[in-house]
Amino acid sequence: MGVLDFVMTMTKNETYMGGFTQEQLDFFYGFPTWVIASWAVAVFGALIGMLALLCRSKLAVPVFVIAMIAMVITAIHNYGFDKMLEIGGTGGVGFTAIIFAISLLLVIYSMAMQKRGVLT
Repeated sequence: MGVLDFVMTMTKNETYMGGFTQEQLDFFYGFPTWVIASWAVAVFGALIGMLALLCRSKLAVPVFVIAMIAMVITAIHNYGFDKMLEIGGTGGVGFTAIIFAISLLLVIYSMAMQKRGVLT
């Protein structure tokens, strides 16, 4: 879902982005390059981490950790240094918190599977 959101936002897909206000569109389309890069690392890293986990690869652990760090960096920018809280409201914070919790659980789970010898 994160990859889809990233691709649709970056390609400015009219059907996908049609439900947003102009203020929200300006926010999403105004990200600095380093935030876009961090967001890309977060979502594509999570996808690669999931594929690595499905393949029982030990690479899942560092990939999930890197993706989570990138997600935190992106969230710090969006909520701390930009106006995501104004635009997204508490629903946006809740959604970000759910993504953070899932990311943390994936890191913990992949580490546990590595420790048990499931990931090689």
